Amino acid sequence: MMKTAPVVFAVHDTYQIMVPTSTPSLMWVRVGETDYYDDFNGIMRSESGIHRMIVPATELNKARCYTICEREVIERKAYWSQMEEVKEMVIPFTPVKDGAARCFHVADTHNRIAEPVRAAQYYGNIDFLIMNGDIPEDSGHIENFDIIYEIASQITKGRIPVIFARGNHDLRGIYAERIEDYCPNENGRTYFTFRLGSIWGIVLDCGEDKDDLRDEYGGTICCHAFRKQETEFIRQVISKKEYEEKGITQRIVVVHNPFTQRGEYPFNIETEIYTEWAKLLKEGIHPHIMICGHKHCMEICLPGSEQDHLGQPCPMIVGAKPGSGWFAGAGIMFDEKNVYVTFVDSDGKMWGQQTLSVGGEDTATS
Repeated sequence: MMKTAPVVFAVHDTYQIMVPTSTPSLMWVRVGETDYYDDFNGIMRSESGIHRMIVPATELNKARCYTICEREVIERKAYWSQMEEVKEMVIPFTPVKDGAARCFHVADTHNRIAEPVRAAQYYGNIDFLIMNGDIPEDSGHIENFDIIYEIASQITKGRIPVIFARGNHDLRGIYAERIEDYCPNENGRTYFTFRLGSIWGIVLDCGEDKDDLRDEYGGTICCHAFRKQETEFIRQVISKKEYEEKGITQRIVVVHNPFTQRGEYPFNIETEIYTEWAKLLKEGIHPHIMICGHKHCMEICLPGSEQDHLGQPCPMIVGAKPGSGWFAGAGIMFDEKNVYVTFVDSDGKMWGQQTLSVGGEDTATS
């Protein structure tokens, strides 16, 4: 039985349609006349508690709807397993169109559900959702991963795409090693590119925010090696130049940690690697906007500003602020010439409206 509506995550040139379940079941999704199964080398999965069906983005964009097919398991045996009848649910899907697009950005919800959902609803209709790390408080309980799906399901109802990036709190707890099963990734990597309409983006993952050898991690973290691998991934993206494909008018970076803003000890890590990331992005990809969380604040930082310590490649939106019974996120609208940012909280207040040009110059509007 499904716990929430499906969530359609955009990863590279696919959609990963993911559904958490409360009982063992088989699941597949039908797009057009093709079935895409949650399987492992031809064996349909039933015991994981989460289903993932990978669909070519072009196919779902064309079909504009998909059918979730679920068959609950009574008893799975070596021979003659017992199953319930197949239940089907048809869900309309609206791909992001070329041209203007609206999204809402949430991060650092730290187990809050109702507040970020309300903030997104106050912003109004959106074309896609960005979930940018630290959605659960930690990965200490398997149930914490359900929070990702509760928020995404209530905001999108499975009808529009979601971009997901991992945060540093997601690395903490016994189930952190299983987050690959519960979040979108490309061949196990939590960094990848995506394309939504005229928008091309790259999701990066800084891992933890302090040195690997900190006592609080208990020797469970090896993020330095992880970041070195990610540096090579950025180089590969630049060599392929997919961000120069026809029709792309906006290039964005989604990353939980605003890594060019070097912090005080113990957060002043990886200066060399993060400087290289910033340089590669600036000189190779030329992004228009970087979207971050982590700092629990709402601000727009320009290259060369007081916050920029390592060569920020473009304007940065830091757009998530949790509070007691309260949450604020960022509504972001894109067109061919500008990015429009409005901070929105769970009480319906909107402030900080600002226009950022594709060229990087900004104009405050209120």
